[in-house]
Amino acid sequence: MAACSQAGAAALSADQAKAVLAEVIKAFGSPENAQRMDEARDNACNDMGKMLQFLLPVATQIQQDVIKAYGFSSDGEGVLKFARLIKSYESQDPEIASMSGKLKALFLPPMALPSHGPGTGGVATS
Repeated sequence: MAACSQAGAAALSADQAKAVLAEVIKAFGSPENAQRMDEARDNACNDMGKMLQFLLPVATQIQQDVIKAYGFSSDGEGVLKFARLIKSYESQDPEIASMSGKLKALFLPPMALPSHGPGTGGVATS
């Protein structure tokens, strides 16, 4: 029944999801939103806890403003449903996977390697 979990959200084809994703990425690039994100980043000072406190709400709001026009609720749950929908297409469509990575890079800090160096964590990356 897991496939039915998206029933409350807009049912988008891969092409539609790609178009909405492109619009979301474009929204982050608008001067007003870029300034909001920069201010939130400055307030967070590269502190992960502060990133969640300052940056994530701004990023969520920017996404909500775009995706509500496509049938997603204009709250955090709508953004989560959109993210799950995009995730479901990532393995089928390399362009969606690439765009999803770009979107995440806009508001998630790059993950630093542990101080003991790469290759010791037992996690394969490919």
